[in-house]
Amino acid sequence: MTAASACPACTAASAAEDVAGSTAKGDTQILLSLPEIHCAGCIAGVERALCAMPGVRSARVNLTLKRATVEASDSIDAPSIARALTAKGYTAHELDGATLASTQGDTRSRDLLMRLGVAGFAMMNVMLLSVAVWSGAADATRDLFHWISAAIALPTIAFSAQPFFRNAWDALKAARLNMDVPISLAILLAAAMSVYETMQSGEHAYFDAALSLTFFLLAGRYLDHRTRSVARSAAQELAALEVPRALRIDGAADAMVPIADLAPGDLVRVLPGARVPVDGLIEIGNSEIDRSLLTGESLPVFAGPGTTVSAGEVNLTGAVSVRVTAAGEDSTLHRLADLVALAETARNRYTSLADRAARIYAPAVHLLALGAFIAWVWISGDVRLSLNIAVAVLIITCPCALGLAVPAVTTAASGRLFRQGMLIKNTTALERLAEVDTVVFDKTGTLTEGRPQLADPTSHDPADLALARALARGSSHPLATALSDAGSDANSMEVPGDSDIESLREIPGHGVEAEWRGQTVRLGRAAWVGADPVPGTATYLQTGGRTVAFRFSDALRDGAADAVTALKAQGKTVILLSGDHPAAVADIAARTGIDAFESGVLPDEKALYIKRLRESGHKVLMVGDGLNDTAALAAAHASISPASALEATRVVSDIVLLGGSLAPLADAVATSKSATRRIVENFAIAAGYNAIAIPIALIGLATPLAAALAMSFSSISVTLNALRLR
Repeated sequence: MTAASACPACTAASAAEDVAGSTAKGDTQILLSLPEIHCAGCIAGVERALCAMPGVRSARVNLTLKRATVEASDSIDAPSIARALTAKGYTAHELDGATLASTQGDTRSRDLLMRLGVAGFAMMNVMLLSVAVWSGAADATRDLFHWISAAIALPTIAFSAQPFFRNAWDALKAARLNMDVPISLAILLAAAMSVYETMQSGEHAYFDAALSLTFFLLAGRYLDHRTRSVARSAAQELAALEVPRALRIDGAADAMVPIADLAPGDLVRVLPGARVPVDGLIEIGNSEIDRSLLTGESLPVFAGPGTTVSAGEVNLTGAVSVRVTAAGEDSTLHRLADLVALAETARNRYTSLADRAARIYAPAVHLLALGAFIAWVWISGDVRLSLNIAVAVLIITCPCALGLAVPAVTTAASGRLFRQGMLIKNTTALERLAEVDTVVFDKTGTLTEGRPQLADPTSHDPADLALARALARGSSHPLATALSDAGSDANSMEVPGDSDIESLREIPGHGVEAEWRGQTVRLGRAAWVGADPVPGTATYLQTGGRTVAFRFSDALRDGAADAVTALKAQGKTVILLSGDHPAAVADIAARTGIDAFESGVLPDEKALYIKRLRESGHKVLMVGDGLNDTAALAAAHASISPASALEATRVVSDIVLLGGSLAPLADAVATSKSATRRIVENFAIAAGYNAIAIPIALIGLATPLAAALAMSFSSISVTLNALRLR
């Protein structure tokens, strides 16, 4: 489901290039991550903005992936496009297309759907031929219908059942059994017996049984695959966010070079709005650094000579020169990607209920069928009859119901949660979510909206607020933006005009200043304006020899307090971990009712905290949205991220919150418990069915066709039980 469109200028340019039969020489393709777009209006706005930039030939936005693909001339580079787009209100980061190239598409889903369709079409046709046989066709006519059925069934089985054959062969090569071994054996024996019966002009052939078996099992496999939407590795997505090039200061000229060409000791220039490409120390320049994606700090921090910066952080206000200490694979961002990959590998070793059941079920089925064959050969001496009974036992005990038990429930539960604004991404997510006893929340962007708000606009003098609004226009700092927005909502007083404010300029790392009515006025940090700091988050106005503090608070995300209350009512331990400063974390913890919290927690420390909880026997649910949360999300027993989170964070999560509210969290946990009960009930249905059907097959009262019909009945039963979740 890809939502993409193009502006008229882009469409016209593309059409002209198609007519010409070639694109302009020197064009390059640029990929941009757009983590904050959410609707068709964003698509149109981004594409208009891109197409209006000099050097851009075409632009396409993919809303599902939150990416833009830009065709541009060599005269324009990716960082400048990203900066220009961000300046227009659409946050953009450059992506490395080579890193993502191997992760595109979902051919597995299409392959299963194609095989399912072929099996269904062939099954219906063979069943029509079988009706003629059941209606009394005999001798040459019956044999003809059987041969036509064979001509349809055998190529179909060879094509459609390949997923089972491949998995069974891989298991046998490794000297082990899995669910696909009895499945493959049942399909092959049913087909082989049918061919033998046809060659001997027998009355019964079971091509329809083999095809229906293949069809139902493919349906279960397809449902299982559809519950998985992880088409890319989170570690690769993180690596793609690394800046692929940097501006190296080389003598009198700057040169754009690949990150791989940088070495410790090199000096690189980082322009305002650009992502820091390396780990290093600032040598020249002052600025403010946005570390929210890596550390969770809600506000930018001052950065001057001697300040340590890390790859992935964003330089906001001033150009700085950074002395490289680590680049590429040695950078902080790359180490974080490695940590995520390691955590994902550990979590992927979780064994689902179906797999655990299959360990016992698969060998039992083979032993039972073998025992039936040997017993009937000894009793009757008829190898043909004995083989028929063995095939019937294999089919009637075939783990079709077992194969459908989990995906049918997962699909029903996913539909229910999707209507509540939650998307299940992993097939074992519900089973793991049902086991959690501890919930760990990130703060900024998860429990809060991540946007500061003026605490009490009406408490300020209207003239001071209007002047502060006028100065705030000269900065893109989050506090300046919040101050401007709050002033326009809370006060009808006009902002001083251009004739009142003169020489408005931003001082990187400090704030903004201007000339107003013959005096210098400033808006910025406390030390810069000569103000005494107040508790909490604030910016300060200096005017007429006095200072005014404007305090800010971070608004809670809708449903945050309700979610925490409901989770605690379910007996869950709730913890808040954040990289923000202690006062901000304590404030949010008090407002949401969380008793246990820690501040100043770095990304690797979050993952370590989760690991310690798991080692002490706790099953942890992690809820977060930033790059600093990805390792913790991967390390947790189950994980959830909001749709507003960065792409890499959503990829590593088991569940994505599609809406803006956290309220559905508690219901998701309750639904997961209900889903797990349904899975166990489905296993009980399958076991009960086998307890009745197996003795009938063992005493020779069930033909392979009757066994296939009984198997279909059990599959329908578990599906209907799963639908109770809806």
